[in-house]
Amino acid sequence: MAQTKDPIFTPILIAGSLILMTGFAIRATFGVFQIPIASEFGWLRSEFSLAIAVQNLAWGIGQPLFGAFAEKFGDRKAIILGAILYAIGLVLSSYATTAGEHQFYAILVGFGIAGTGFGVILAIVGRAASDQNRSMALGVATAFGSAGQIIGPPAAEYLLGYMNWSWVFIIFAILILSSLLLLPFLRSAQVLSKAELEETLSEILGKAFRDPSFTLIFLGFFSCGFQLGFITAHFPAFITEVCGPIAQDGLLASIGVKTTSSLGALAIAVIGAANIAGTVLAGKLGQTYSKKYLLAGIYTLRTIISALFILAPMTPVTVLLFAASMGFLWLASVPLTSGLVGYIYGLRYMGTLYGIVFFSHQLGSFLGVWLGGRLYDIYGSYTAVWWVGIGVGVFSAIVHLPVIEMPLKGRKPA
Repeated sequence: MAQTKDPIFTPILIAGSLILMTGFAIRATFGVFQIPIASEFGWLRSEFSLAIAVQNLAWGIGQPLFGAFAEKFGDRKAIILGAILYAIGLVLSSYATTAGEHQFYAILVGFGIAGTGFGVILAIVGRAASDQNRSMALGVATAFGSAGQIIGPPAAEYLLGYMNWSWVFIIFAILILSSLLLLPFLRSAQVLSKAELEETLSEILGKAFRDPSFTLIFLGFFSCGFQLGFITAHFPAFITEVCGPIAQDGLLASIGVKTTSSLGALAIAVIGAANIAGTVLAGKLGQTYSKKYLLAGIYTLRTIISALFILAPMTPVTVLLFAASMGFLWLASVPLTSGLVGYIYGLRYMGTLYGIVFFSHQLGSFLGVWLGGRLYDIYGSYTAVWWVGIGVGVFSAIVHLPVIEMPLKGRKPA
């Protein structure tokens, strides 16, 4: 009798993916608010950029904490706490009138993203999936997160046409709380070995911290955060100021893109759309091919694409070509990195271990967002930050190559 394949699209994968999509739809909009908020209060670009940077750093700090909280007290409790913090941060930000207030409340938003984001959700999905489906399931969940990026920026741009940015924040707070209705579906058996169940958190942390491969994975994820953080926060404003005039006829005008501001929102959405295919493909390839070499290839391609984009004259066509090509690689590193962590160090504490690695991603994101605003205020352009991002991309491509891609328990003592 032929053996039945385990299904990939389980209730836990679908529910977790929808929570990711909701949180990421909101998170992806903050770059759209750069100009409206800065213009209303007369701030420098770096002041609201710092709020987004703080949000990203808080997300990175909160990720291993929420991972450990989920493993100690339960996944659903971690998600509830994250959604509440997310909503409170958005509501308080809607009443903020100073840059300092926005920057402070961004801490709550960042911790909220940590509780409803990759670290917690991917650990749930990874533990629930079978060995043959795990990489693909992680890719699908990541792709749903990117789908939120398609919805978020255009939705924010649309709402800003009818109401003040503060009311948009209130609507987003209600939306993230509504995602908690999916929690009853997050029940599944954990696919864990007896050895993994018996291992303590302190034991696996000690083994991981002594393993050079864990350090290399940690360092390699930095450039992903730097590039994604900078582009998400500054790309709409960058396009608005650098791109040439948009013709009032033709394809773009026919879909409502008549200004560089709307082109910027569309570009972020295109990145999200392309990333759906990219992350699913990365998850699929991760089931067959070496994850570390796939990661090195992703960072190499990102470096080449960014360099070509900066060197070429900017037009609406090159903006959308860049968005599509970069989007294909956008979060493709996430299922591969999380899958690599789970494969090498086991699934029991995958949330905590991936959360620690993800801190490097968010440290890079913090620097990408903050440095983008800071260097813009100094030089009046984003060019220098683009080249820094290209440099760290080369670094990440190189550091993944020495990673020992085999389970830690199966290695021979040095």
